[in-house]
Amino acid sequence: MQTRGQLWRKGLKDGLPIAFGYLAVSFSFGILATKAGLTSGESSLISLTNLTSAGQFAGITLMQTSALLMEVAATQLIINSRYFLMSAALSQKVDAQTSLIHRMIMAFGITDEIFGLSISVNGKLNPFYTYGIMSVAIPSWTLGTFLGAYCGNILPSNMISALSIALYGMLLAVIIPPAKGNIILTLLILLSMFVSYLFNVIPGLESISSGLKIVILTFVIAGGAAFLFPLKGEVANE
Repeated sequence: MQTRGQLWRKGLKDGLPIAFGYLAVSFSFGILATKAGLTSGESSLISLTNLTSAGQFAGITLMQTSALLMEVAATQLIINSRYFLMSAALSQKVDAQTSLIHRMIMAFGITDEIFGLSISVNGKLNPFYTYGIMSVAIPSWTLGTFLGAYCGNILPSNMISALSIALYGMLLAVIIPPAKGNIILTLLILLSMFVSYLFNVIPGLESISSGLKIVILTFVIAGGAAFLFPLKGEVANE
């Protein structure tokens, strides 16, 4: 049986690819945060305490549009709601005797990638394996943000615009893999893009804030899809 130190080092090693990926994506967030008027220290603090790429990008965008606090809160709740499901899944993966403090620390560090590594562990999940991943992923996410924010103040504007395209690459990397071979999901993504476009061109709708648009589109399209195309779960025969 591996010791806590061995599990932590294994998590550290397994988390290196995540750290490199985070460094690149958070660099773009740092640039965007600087353009929104934040300092490199403020931008880094956001990354250190939030650890939610899509949520952070959305939050900065809403800050730029002077969105209401309730809009920001509702948008963050919807964007990050998937973490509720990830936490629930991991709670069944850890030993029942795992203390509340360990569970809370693990919950803080849950991201899509950290969850993916943690849930794939054979047998019960020891918190120290997840801590190892967090120990390399979180500093990388924060460092990348700082570097992006710092460079955003000294790089030419045309170079910053070129680097900002990484955000769209990240979003495409998120939506394309699940859509492959799933015609329903593909159509829903295209429908979301089309309706989002309509919100920007139809008189009256273009004045709706970005945060409210996200809330409306999520509830209408995702809710409608869940009702019309429910996933059929497998019934365990135990």
